[in-house]
Amino acid sequence: MGKIIAVANQKGGVGKTTTAINLAASLAALEFKTLLVDADPQANATSGLGFDPATITSSIYECMVEDVKAEDIILQSATIEFLDLIPSHIDLVGAEVEMINLPNREEKMREALAPLREKYDFIIIDCSPSLGLITVNSLTAADSVAIPVQCEYFALEGLGKLLNTIKIIQSRLNPDLAIEGILLTMYDVRLRLSNQVVEEVKTHFQQMVFDTIIPRNVKLSESPSFGLPAILHDAESKGAMSYLNLAREIAEKNSVVALEK
Repeated sequence: MGKIIAVANQKGGVGKTTTAINLAASLAALEFKTLLVDADPQANATSGLGFDPATITSSIYECMVEDVKAEDIILQSATIEFLDLIPSHIDLVGAEVEMINLPNREEKMREALAPLREKYDFIIIDCSPSLGLITVNSLTAADSVAIPVQCEYFALEGLGKLLNTIKIIQSRLNPDLAIEGILLTMYDVRLRLSNQVVEEVKTHFQQMVFDTIIPRNVKLSESPSFGLPAILHDAESKGAMSYLNLAREIAEKNSVVALEK
């Protein structure tokens, strides 16, 4: 049964979508059958894999609001063999209002993804940068949450709010939700501040912090404009290698053996 990992942080600009895209692509490159779910109305994970959101006719929105089967809207990556995508669309902005009176509204994504667990080793959810109903759905559907934290001054400020939200989800909706790990991103070894943030996060959260740290890297920033994950844009870049190390770390932590292809 595949593991569902939500990549979440309500603070924008921390490398959340970059992490979702490149973690999913790296897991697929290691020949794990991987599904990336774009649960952000901005649809950056969709365009980051080379799909034009303007041409998307069915997305995660239809799964959650209109009960369309998730398996019917899966798109296969043309560039990475073991990577699939459930796309997003700007319509997802209105989903929170449209779902407000639905029964079990917090569990719509869990219901949509449940039939897909047997088909994938990993399902990665790119959450929206908020703590609204779509993110609550994502955390309710997930087995664990990976939290990207930028190596800058305000990093720990938003982390407390997210951890409180996770506790609420655990107590009310998903008691099995675990912290997959805190991922330090945008690290610049030359900056004293970056090193201070790394030290502070590791001191506070210890074993919860991934060993892998994601550096600031031009190739990571460039790759979305080409509709490619970093591992295809420049496989030897520090950014691509870091996400490949993260994928290995997660696979080893979960003792996952790839499904038969």
